[in-house]
Amino acid sequence: MSKAGFITQGCDATREHGSVAAKGAADVLYLAAAPTFAVMALVTGLRGGPAEVLCSGASLLSGMLPMYLLMSAFHMAPWLKLVAGRRSGTSRSLT
Repeated sequence: MSKAGFITQGCDATREHGSVAAKGAADVLYLAAAPTFAVMALVTGLRGGPAEVLCSGASLLSGMLPMYLLMSAFHMAPWLKLVAGRRSGTSRSLT
């Protein structure tokens, strides 16, 4: 085998390992969005307090709390897919 062929095979192995690591990181990161936004909504809600919302005269849809709640809801899809996959996997094993 030529030296150039050995170097090319080494690069392919590194690229495959790197893509596996990147996919693993992406699998974890896409699950982190919904809980992060939910915690941010909780912290924002506890910090401001309900009196601030009632006395501000602003719409309930304005401010950071509703935005964080909406963002958390929009990022729930990966969690729903995960739960649906586990349920379908257990139903198969029971039959």
